Amino acid sequence: RAGAAFQYLLVQKTGAQKNVGLIQLNRPQALNALCEGLMAELRRALEAMESDPEVGAIVLTGSQKAFAAGADIKEMQNKTFQECYSSGFLAGWDKVSVVRKPIIAAVNGYALGGGCELAMMCDIIYAGEKAQFGQPEILLGTIPGAGGTQRLTRAVGKSLAMEMVLTGDRISA
Repeated sequence: RAGAAFQYLLVQKTGAQKNVGLIQLNRPQALNALCEGLMAELRRALEAMESDPEVGAIVLTGSQKAFAAGADIKEMQNKTFQECYSSGFLAGWDKVSVVRKPIIAAVNGYALGGGCELAMMCDIIYAGEKAQFGQPEILLGTIPGAGGTQRLTRAVGKSLAMEMVLTGDRISA
């Protein structure tokens, strides 16, 4: 199943023994913005990797320019609070955090907003020299919505997390 066709992902088994699941976000025109379709495919790919006895670990990555530049704002902009709340808008985003196999986020470029939250859901973050992490939601008049405030505080401490969330400033690797 890992070879199933995906529109927004490149999925393969790699490594000398083909026991590493590699999932690459592949929406370069949108800097790998996390649209509903991409997140549904990610859940499907993770389920396939988790149920594959040959896969011992999973690597989640993006491109050199962007791991994921955040949630797809164009997709979200016309939704009301009631629509988001009643439809379970972010339901399933936490699939990464409940997979039983180790997941490594290989981040280079932008990991912003939902992209930063997605990386923090992984067990390990391997950050390249060009990695930029941030929660810029405040610049859009909102706050991180997929557990970012809690995970960021655990990852970098309260003071830096507050600074990042309240200013939208980024940090490097």
